[in-house]
Amino acid sequence: MAATTSFAQTKSLKIGEALPESIWSTPLQLVNHSQKTMTLNQDKEKLILLDFWATWCSSCLVNFPKMEELQKQFGDKIKIIPVSNQDRPTLEKFFATKNGQRYKQVVSVAGDKIFHQLFPHKGVPYIVWIKNGKLLNTTDAEQVTETSISEILGNKKSSLQTVTQIDKTRPLMLSENYDTEMETELQSFAFLSKGRIRALDFGTWFHRDKGKTYGRQFTNKSLLEIYRAIGYELFEQRGDVLSEKRMLNTIQQPENIDFNTNITSKETDAKLYSIDFIVPKSQADSLYSKMLRFINENTPYTVSLEKIVTQCLVLKRTSGKDKIATKGGVFVNKFLKTPSVLQNATLDYMLSALNVNKNITALPVIDETGYKGKVDLRFSNVNDIKTLQKELAQYDLALEEEERAILMLVIKDK
Repeated sequence: MAATTSFAQTKSLKIGEALPESIWSTPLQLVNHSQKTMTLNQDKEKLILLDFWATWCSSCLVNFPKMEELQKQFGDKIKIIPVSNQDRPTLEKFFATKNGQRYKQVVSVAGDKIFHQLFPHKGVPYIVWIKNGKLLNTTDAEQVTETSISEILGNKKSSLQTVTQIDKTRPLMLSENYDTEMETELQSFAFLSKGRIRALDFGTWFHRDKGKTYGRQFTNKSLLEIYRAIGYELFEQRGDVLSEKRMLNTIQQPENIDFNTNITSKETDAKLYSIDFIVPKSQADSLYSKMLRFINENTPYTVSLEKIVTQCLVLKRTSGKDKIATKGGVFVNKFLKTPSVLQNATLDYMLSALNVNKNITALPVIDETGYKGKVDLRFSNVNDIKTLQKELAQYDLALEEEERAILMLVIKDK
């Protein structure tokens, strides 16, 4: 009981601070081990790495084999301890699944509250480094390598970059001192950085109030991903739909903005952007146009929405007869299956499927049927454009190649 009382009074630790003495003798609940609990006493003199994880985190699971190999390589010099705040039944249920069986050798702390209080964080995997009983550093999992561990064990200068996770619900990098100001309200905010921010995940966030989006945040994204998201909103405001076919990347080095962000390397990290942009709530409708203007002003590229004459596939009706009206029934959207079926659905589902990528046709597909009702359609093979064009005739529909002036998202060098 004394240890519990001491822990309850413990605040989060800062780098360089010692762990409370009570922590070393506190029983920690375990899964995948013959013992139900353990303490850290026997590992106090080692380099300890707490590997925070969760069953839903695929990155955490992918990380386990690497951690296991490093533990074997360094033996008694280090102790790597997976830590989850999910309770033992939840973890045991996961390890009993087909996917979980692959990691059943992982001995993990379960139902943790102690370490989550000492080392608060929002995302996982999250690594806490403890040496000589003190908090040495906090990092992401990528920095746990043979080199980084050897540096610390050899008392050499560490190459570790501290990761103190950032609250994405706040404007990026805005000092918490601002929160103490009682007489002011943030009206607008703009932040743009190039290069990966390790304290943030790869994602996006919306600043919203009463259903209105007045701010948008992108973290560790390629510029093309950011352009695509903003363009989608701007196209929608104009009653149109952005697709890959409506993006025209004319820059001399397109790989600078268009690359696989799932492949982590120094080269790709250097090309990532993070942005947070907030407008007054009364100007929420102009958020995306102003955000695009801000990015244009502060990057080597310029992006615009332009009407350009383009070769398209145009969907038309060839007669006044209605051969596509639905007979009712359940909604079915299996347009991209074989056979292809649309039932009690609008033509939008067909157009979206044809425009989602360039697999079926590289040309933009536009609808000039004017048909707003729900339809029933069936085709043998929509993956072959010629077959689709032939079978459309039974419904008095045609898909014809013609030029049209359509809205495009154009990306240029300055």
